[in-house]
Amino acid sequence: MYKRAIEIFYSEEDEGYIAVVPELPGCSAFGKIEEDALTEVKIAIELWLDVAGKEGREIPVPQGKELLVELHRKVARAQGA
Repeated sequence: MYKRAIEIFYSEEDEGYIAVVPELPGCSAFGKIEEDALTEVKIAIELWLDVAGKEGREIPVPQGKELLVELHRKVARAQGA
């Protein structure tokens, strides 16, 4: 199974956690706790990929690790490291 970057953040407005997959437009999930959001977004990823494949849409190549490395670099630059 390919690994994709997943961002999870707390939403005060929704009173729970939202998980998004930046590589897959519109792919997100909600959970009252972080673990639930993660579980749900894993299901959403599979569904997103299934539908995209059936519709013949281009499926982005997983960039999970590369995205995290780039994020780390940006944070380090912002902190002046």
